[in-house]
Parts: sequence; structure tokens; C-alpha cells
Amino acid sequence: MMRRRLVLILLLFSVLLTGCFGAREIDQLALVTAVGIDKGSKDGLIKVTTQIARPGDVRGQTGSPAAGTGEPIWTASAEGESIFAAIRNLARYSSRRIFWAHNQVIIISEDVARDGITDVIDFFSRNHELRMRTWVVVTPGKAWEVVATKTGLEIIPGVSIDKVFRYSDIVSEAPRTDMRTLSAAFLSESTHPVLAKIQARSRQISADRNSEFGTNPQIEMAGTAVFKRDKMVGWLNLEQSRGLLWFIHKVQSRVIALDCGGGKPLSLEIKNNSFQVTPLYQNSKVSFQIKLHAEIDLVELGCSPDQSQIEIMQQLEPHTVELLTHEVQSVIEAAQKTYGVDILELGKVFQNRYPSEWQMIKKDWDQVFPEAEVSVKVDVHIGSPVLLSKPMRPGK
Repeated sequence: MMRRRLVLILLLFSVLLTGCFGAREIDQLALVTAVGIDKGSKDGLIKVTTQIARPGDVRGQTGSPAAGTGEPIWTASAEGESIFAAIRNLARYSSRRIFWAHNQVIIISEDVARDGITDVIDFFSRNHELRMRTWVVVTPGKAWEVVATKTGLEIIPGVSIDKVFRYSDIVSEAPRTDMRTLSAAFLSESTHPVLAKIQARSRQISADRNSEFGTNPQIEMAGTAVFKRDKMVGWLNLEQSRGLLWFIHKVQSRVIALDCGGGKPLSLEIKNNSFQVTPLYQNSKVSFQIKLHAEIDLVELGCSPDQSQIEIMQQLEPHTVELLTHEVQSVIEAAQKTYGVDILELGKVFQNRYPSEWQMIKKDWDQVFPEAEVSVKVDVHIGSPVLLSKPMRPGK
């Protein structure tokens, strides 16, 4: 009897396990790969533009598939009183349900960013389908134009933007901010958010018109949008953005291009580095000591000077120290004097070392930070990855 009951129970469980509750067929979903947020055509309206992959037309090779239109994406916009209302209005003409789990990037126009992005953070943080690793960027133009831009290397433009972020540490000119880090900075007691600047630039050479440069637009990521809480207050240029990355990311690699004389190129590559921020609290005053040490390789020497390669590298070290020092100081000045917001995460560093003192000053940190003294010390060592003792010269 007990054995029969056990068999019946097992059969019942096996029936329950054969199905998947809440399953959705892929041919019933509109897979969003990028989304843009703009102001609507009237005051109080939000325009949402989605880049949706067309599964029937996405292939791993070039050319149009026989059964499809050849267009790998479908870009659509709708307006509403809120982001959610605009997305629901997309359903008026979308034959599939909007599905966010594959979204790669959220693009916010500068107009929206300057008015405040609290609604953007709130909506996309609450969306249970959205991954918190989704990138968030600001564009100085219209977000819908960036969403609609077709890139060259990848079939899906949203995937292309995702990979631009993943390999951006090679260039190190913009922060890598996703929903997780944006939410953390937004809720922080000291740190203010920063987002990468992204825009469409005419870069690609057309295969049909190969004599013309820049016939097709491509997505470029360079520069930084600075926020005070939820409102954008300005931009950092490329030099300031490079200086910012020392504070908020681990810089993996960087190229320093110099003039070797006569317009000839000289290139250095930062290979290894250490960046230390030491907070101090003396006589009720906050200060910081910054030390940067960089190991640098000489990777290109376009001229043929009379000195040996070792002498050239030694002569380059003071100039490189001056360049990196100015880079770090430029972003400190922008944060303290131009915008008056802690985008350098110095408050977080101070709190970790002085937790008790932080409790006394945290409510006034926005006033304390601009007045804090910050000293910068940089030292570099330039070497060569090859066994050359002299510059390359033409033979006689």
C-alpha cells in the first residue's frame, strides 16, 4: 500500500515537472537590444525609442537571408506621460511583446539628463527583466538617432555598443557605468554619478564610395557627463576624462602620443601602474595625498635622433610625469571648482579610513569637498619591450 502511494506521488510530481510555468516563445517576443530616452514632442511627454532584434533576419554572416527582409533590427518610438506609458504605447503597433532581458544599453539625451534622471533610474531598476549590468550613457544629441545608427562590424548595433564598452579600457577615455554603479553613486552619501559620452560620428569608409572618408556614421565613446545627484551639470573633456579614470577604474592600458621632432611620432604605452589615494584629517581639515607610479613602454620612435635609446627614454620621463600630473590635476580642478561635486570617490576613501569622523562631516561633504587640499605626486619609469639599444636608422 505504501509502495503504491509512493508511486502515485512520484507520478504526480513528474507531471508537474514536465511543463515550464510562464514560458514565452521567442517568436512572441520583441527582443530589445538598445533603448533611447528623449523629450517628447510636447511638454511633459517622454519619447522612448527601442532597437529590437529581428530573429528571422539576424545571421552570423553578411547578406540578406532568403526568408527575411535583410534588416537585422527594427527601430520604433512612442511617447507617453512616463517611460512606462511610452513603452506600453509601443504595443499599439508592435506585433510582439517588448522583452528587456537582452537590452545592452540605455541612451539618455542631454536634454533629459539636465532635467534629471531619477525616473530613468527608478524605472529600469524596478524592471525585473532588465539586467543591472546594462550600460548607461548620455549623448549630446538625440538618443533616438544613436539607437537607429547601424554599425559596421556587428549585426546588432546594441551588441556593438556593448563591445565598445567591454574593450574601452584599451583607450581609457570614458567611464564604464552600468545600472548597478549608477544606482550606487545615485544613492551614495558622497559620490555623484558620471556617465560615458556617446555619439554618432562619420568614421566608416563606404565600400561603394571608397574614395570618400566618413561616409557612414559610427558610434564613438569619448568624454564624460557629470551629474550632481540626478541632474547633469556639464561635460569633462578627454584629458579630464582620462584623469577621472585613475580614480574610479583600474587603468589597464593607455597610449601617450608625443612629437619626436619634425612631426615624427613617438608613442608610449602604460603597461602597469599603481594609484593610491591617502586621506588625512588634521585640525578638523580634510586633505588627500595622491601617488601615481606608472611603468611605461616605448613602442614607437619615428625619428632618428643622435642619442641612444636609453638616453631618449630618460629624457622622456620628466615630460611624461608633467603630462600625467596635469591630467590628474585637471579633473580635480573640474570636480572641486567647476562643478563642486565629488565624482572622484574621495568621500568613500575618507569614510573607509575615518568612519567616526565621517559621521560628523558627511552631511556637509558637498561643502567640505571643494575646499579639501589634494596633492599629486607622479613618478614613471620608461623602458623598452624590445632589445634595441639605438633608434632605427636607414642603411647607407
